[in-house]
Amino acid sequence: MSSPQNPASEAAEEAGPRPVRLTAAAALTALEGFALVVGGAWVAVLGLTGHPDDRQQAVTGGVTLIVLALLPLLAARGLLGRRSWSRGPALITQIIALPVAYNLLQADSMAIPAGIALAVVAVAALVLLINAETTRALGIRGPGNAQDQK
Repeated sequence: MSSPQNPASEAAEEAGPRPVRLTAAAALTALEGFALVVGGAWVAVLGLTGHPDDRQQAVTGGVTLIVLALLPLLAARGLLGRRSWSRGPALITQIIALPVAYNLLQADSMAIPAGIALAVVAVAALVLLINAETTRALGIRGPGNAQDQK
């Protein structure tokens, strides 16, 4: 007995294999999520084991980064599953990453390479997410095309 699916996921499955661009966008989004988890764990561990100015603030910051990682990780999972809802959170992740990358680039430290890497990943993911092939694979229709759903 097959499980009931929504029409959008059925249409995505009928469209053929997942496009490479969609898989790449999901991988980049997941990479950002994993980086947030690692960064959050690092901040939390340093807050617990090191000598921060405010231990509670350091641990809270680390936990916050780990919780924020849920957005890109869930979006990446949705992109791999060709769920149309997943493009919005993935786009939001990239848009938020750009000012973070800019701030890292303004630092006079070892953060500059991290800023460059983050900027490259965010721009690449944005380009992949707004690509027409990705949009079609996710079953997203533009304005004025609502009647084409049949």
